[in-house]
Amino acid sequence: MKTHSYRLARILNNLFTYLVLSFFALVMLFPFFYMLTTSLKLPSDTFRYPPRMFPHDPITTVVEGYDAPLPLYYVEIDGQQKQFALARSNIKVGTYAPADDLAATEERYLTDVSPTGGAMNPQTVTVNGEEVKLFDVTVDGAIVPMVLISQTTVGEFVDPQNPETKVYQNVRLSMPVENISWHPENYQKVVELQGLDRALTNTTLVTILVVLGQLLTSVLGGYAFARLKFPGRNSVFVFYLGTIMIPFVMLIVPLYQLMVAIGWTDHLASLIIPWIFTAYGTFLMRQHFITFPKEIEEAALMDGASRLRILKDILIPASVPALATQATFTFLYAWNSFVWPLVVINVGNEKNHVLTLALNVLRGRASDTPNLILAGAAIAIIPPLIVFILGQRFFVESVASSGVKG
Repeated sequence: MKTHSYRLARILNNLFTYLVLSFFALVMLFPFFYMLTTSLKLPSDTFRYPPRMFPHDPITTVVEGYDAPLPLYYVEIDGQQKQFALARSNIKVGTYAPADDLAATEERYLTDVSPTGGAMNPQTVTVNGEEVKLFDVTVDGAIVPMVLISQTTVGEFVDPQNPETKVYQNVRLSMPVENISWHPENYQKVVELQGLDRALTNTTLVTILVVLGQLLTSVLGGYAFARLKFPGRNSVFVFYLGTIMIPFVMLIVPLYQLMVAIGWTDHLASLIIPWIFTAYGTFLMRQHFITFPKEIEEAALMDGASRLRILKDILIPASVPALATQATFTFLYAWNSFVWPLVVINVGNEKNHVLTLALNVLRGRASDTPNLILAGAAIAIIPPLIVFILGQRFFVESVASSGVKG
């Protein structure tokens, strides 16, 4: 009996844990999913309130007597919801009433009334201490001077099956007939609008070269600090590692002056060469190589293998988790870099733009079409997300192996 109660409590505890974790996972992922769905919407759908998760398109229909297809809306007739087509919008309607009886209201189109006394000499009357104009309103064949109480705009809705049947109601408060529809062509539009294809190519090139460069320098530097003995090795390593503590904002000005002196401003080389050296990557690889058994290296040295061959044939194949971890972090940093490209690449030099700069310009050009902005953001986010997912297992393997060796 106790065993059964224990199993039930354990199942309930695990179920509660999974529910809580699933809830917070959905909360964290919701903005990403909303960005993807909004990038597939029409511009008018992005401004809809309240906002909706999935994109919707208005349904149109062909009505006899009208040249273009008309959008469908739901209208209420005799307590029933029916689908009518919007034939005209922005029809101004006013509510009028006699000055001595404001409760006796009449609704008329503004074009069907005229100022009492004519447009050149309109008559006025005092209502609640305020002087207002009088308008001639036809009521039961007689013209009655009235004051304008309020005005609004309505739309003319017609029955698609019988265009003679018309209904007038507020368009803004009417619910359109819609269905779920996706617009992947938004991605093509944003590429054509801002030239994201060139920016994507530049970003890919810069990211790949930075990743390969950092892996090469980190492996060589990490192996040198871990295995080679030379005077001042520990002091040089501590000094090199201390550069991590220098804020990047302190390096921008001298680094930019160096790029000007070399002549690399407005060139992709300035986004690659300065960033292929990393103290963090060297530290990561040094700590990894230290945990590698020295006996294997000594045996290889006795067999006549050189240091470079030991590194190439023994250490690097055994360091895939550490290399994948550093490659993933470097990829994310290089792909999302914004401040340095903004400083060293001219905004007008679009042929050397990376994605972050292109998206910054797109934010201004497509400010009235947030669906295109989010489509550009999706283009920039999805590749590093895929890389992170693919490299996730290497993180776990690297942490697990370091924990065992520690």
